[in-house]
Amino acid sequence: MSKKFISILAVGMVLALFLVACERSASQAPLPTPTATGNPPVTDPMQMLQALATQTALAGAGLPVNNTPTPDLTSSPTVEGTLPSPTPTSLIPPTGAPGITTTPATPLAITVTPPIRPATYTLHEGEFPYCIARRYNIDPDVLLSLNGLSGGQTFSPGLVLTIPQTAAAFPSPRALIQHPATYTIQANDTIYSIACKYGDVDPLAIAAVNGLTAPYTLTAGQSLSIP
Repeated sequence: MSKKFISILAVGMVLALFLVACERSASQAPLPTPTATGNPPVTDPMQMLQALATQTALAGAGLPVNNTPTPDLTSSPTVEGTLPSPTPTSLIPPTGAPGITTTPATPLAITVTPPIRPATYTLHEGEFPYCIARRYNIDPDVLLSLNGLSGGQTFSPGLVLTIPQTAAAFPSPRALIQHPATYTIQANDTIYSIACKYGDVDPLAIAAVNGLTAPYTLTAGQSLSIP
């Protein structure tokens, strides 16, 4: 298509638009023609015709109209800033959980195994058959009868007692003093006499709790833990 033909076509379009504009002006005001961004709005009909002719001529010559850059539709839109990466819920510690669960410490308690009834028992300083009956939970009358003894006798250390294995239990509460407790050693005390004061305590348990070894020497004024 020749440039001459394009020019004639453009002039014909301009004249047609001019006649249409003249006819519409007699009945109502022409609507504003939208313009490209960056160009001032054209309200004069002659300026509109000149602008249209100029754009037509530029289009025929293959030049861009109004120097408007052609948008690039292949590139990806650029987003300002960086969005925070979502945190997996599995990495969020539960509310009120410290991450590590602790178990309250249970206070240690000294457990003393009740003494097992031996077949025989030798009396030590400060001991007597009634004390032995309390310690091993034996009816004292059965213990005395089995060994041919009576309650009014004097018992010396070294006396060997036969301990009944099937005797009835001691008839009253065996403990004479509440324990565990702390005891202050008196003159002439032994671990055996102290055990008899408490009634149901094993003297060997007193030695074990206090780290004593035979012959279990005690000092007046020293404190002992009674299990």
